[in-house]
Amino acid sequence: MGDFTTLMARDGHEFRAWLAAPPGPPRGAVVVLQEIFGVNSHIRAVTDSFAAEGYVAVAPSLFDRVRRGIEIGYSEKEIQEGRGYVMQLKQDQTLKDIAASIAIVKHAGRVGTVGYCWGGRQAYLAASELPIACSVAYYGGGITQMLEKKPKVPVMYHFGERDKHIPPDDVAKIKAAHPEGMFYIYPADHGFNCDQRGSYDAASAALARKRTLAFFSRYLAGDKTTGEIP
Repeated sequence: MGDFTTLMARDGHEFRAWLAAPPGPPRGAVVVLQEIFGVNSHIRAVTDSFAAEGYVAVAPSLFDRVRRGIEIGYSEKEIQEGRGYVMQLKQDQTLKDIAASIAIVKHAGRVGTVGYCWGGRQAYLAASELPIACSVAYYGGGITQMLEKKPKVPVMYHFGERDKHIPPDDVAKIKAAHPEGMFYIYPADHGFNCDQRGSYDAASAALARKRTLAFFSRYLAGDKTTGEIP
């Protein structure tokens, strides 16, 4: 459904982004923020899936600041490789790339962000720093290190109760600092949304997606009939 295009951040950096259009009039826009594995086939599929739901969807290649076209898998070696790329990035530059992605899709209406793993942390920062309407953070690691940042828009959080990277104490700290957020805990591990990982949990992924789509319907599409988010 989507295809790669080239965007430019305010500092002149050019980077690729996977851009997908909805089949009909847009209900808003969604910026999909990658894991530490780049804008790989999974993230592209996730982006296409939001487009299929009626949103202009874009996934910026945030690792292009390191090297263009990074896509890796999920082995332990590749996990370490991905963490290495993250360490080479500067947070202010990453936010510039996300801001450029927001700017390119805002013609579609209200813009939300959704991020996974490292992207979940970026989604939290986007809610605090960038002009969006709402944000969703899937198992965002490192949020406890930036609790002084105050989200200015509604944020939904998805966590797995068996996630060793984000223990229950960390989730409790985020809740205590930002009780206005919507928090959901699933009987799953880190990365439960990714159907290419061993930690994939189909039931948890389906429920989280249902909640995410209801959240976007309310805050992006302005659907007053959504009712309570399940």
